[in-house]
Amino acid sequence: MGSSHIKDTLKIENFGKMKFWEDLGSLERPACPASPRAREELESHINELMKLGVLRKVGNNEKVEVTTPVIITWHNDKSTMVGDLRELNTYTILDRYPTPRIHETLTQLSKAIFITSMDALKGFHQNVLTPHARKLLRIIAHCGIYEYLRMPFGIKNACSHYQRMMNTIFPHKLSEG
Repeated sequence: MGSSHIKDTLKIENFGKMKFWEDLGSLERPACPASPRAREELESHINELMKLGVLRKVGNNEKVEVTTPVIITWHNDKSTMVGDLRELNTYTILDRYPTPRIHETLTQLSKAIFITSMDALKGFHQNVLTPHARKLLRIIAHCGIYEYLRMPFGIKNACSHYQRMMNTIFPHKLSEG
């Protein structure tokens, strides 16, 4: 299985499909107020995600029905951009895709002769979203409205989508140990 298989697999948008109980209608919420320091940090996070191809700015002529306000949280002088996805998550149908238990994974690894690792930093961002899901995962800040092109952290079923993607890319490798 070569790198072309992995690239082709990552292009599949089925990982980013989201299913909802009913039509959401309008869940448009305003941007949260932010201090000058928080505004600067929000802009920095948004610009970085745009550079990485995770976000794109929504055009002025595009219809917007769902927006999630984002804020900056601080921990040990490090900032994180956080969106409140709770309301959207209440409409999302749970995807009960199985995730491996850590003790089972470690047991399988005990039989391995060689072990490699993969950098899965911001792994959810490897999941490409469908055009429909992108319209639902729009964030709003003082500097505009942006659309996630890749799965954000915090959305219901993100873990299931990520595990399904990993099982598709490495179909037998994850269970062989």
